[in-house]
Amino acid sequence: MNSPVLTIEEQQNIESGPWFSKLSPALRSAILARSLVRRLADGTPLASRGSTPLEWCGVAKGAVRVSSVSLSGKQITLTYVEPGTWFGDISLFDGLPHTHDADAHGDTTLLVVRKPDFKELLAQHVELYEALLRLNCRRLRLMFDLVEDLNTKPLSARLAKQILLLARSYGIAQGEEIRIGLALAQEDLAQMLGASRQRVNQELKGFEREGAVRVEPTRLVVLSREKLLAISEK
Repeated sequence: MNSPVLTIEEQQNIESGPWFSKLSPALRSAILARSLVRRLADGTPLASRGSTPLEWCGVAKGAVRVSSVSLSGKQITLTYVEPGTWFGDISLFDGLPHTHDADAHGDTTLLVVRKPDFKELLAQHVELYEALLRLNCRRLRLMFDLVEDLNTKPLSARLAKQILLLARSYGIAQGEEIRIGLALAQEDLAQMLGASRQRVNQELKGFEREGAVRVEPTRLVVLSREKLLAISEK
């Protein structure tokens, strides 16, 4: 199989990913050699809840929106998978159906490893087992952190922390400002935090008054990381 053809930016996103960058050169090359490039338009579905898992993916550009459907039929955003992040391995390991829906958010580029190739990589590289174990340990720790924050921190602190995370993953420096490149409705942001859109809107107005952020249509601009950090630690 030919090596995937990525743009320089996409290749940098993959190679600098916090998990992928720590793999041995041999394993990184083996993964890339078995990867296909898939470019998706905004809203293209990747997986649906209950479907059979067939692929392991790394985000090279854009984002993948992970969501679920409430009892009332409303689509609820849970998280966005950022560039440099790999996902889909859990379902390939346990063989159970996908637990959530996933679709491209904005123009998105993925590296896709099909299930047979994923199994081959595991068989040929013991290192991959250990690396994926560490990856899932990190996911579990992050999940516990989120649960703790939800139960112990006020919405303002959780919102500030989420904005800082988005700025780190999607931030575009413009002088002293950082524009978050991910198009994000306040409703989606509220769903990620387990709050109402009205409460998130109120908190964002407070952040604006403090000079921490500027709110634009579908965009947030960070004016002061220090002020956001102070709010997140309250």
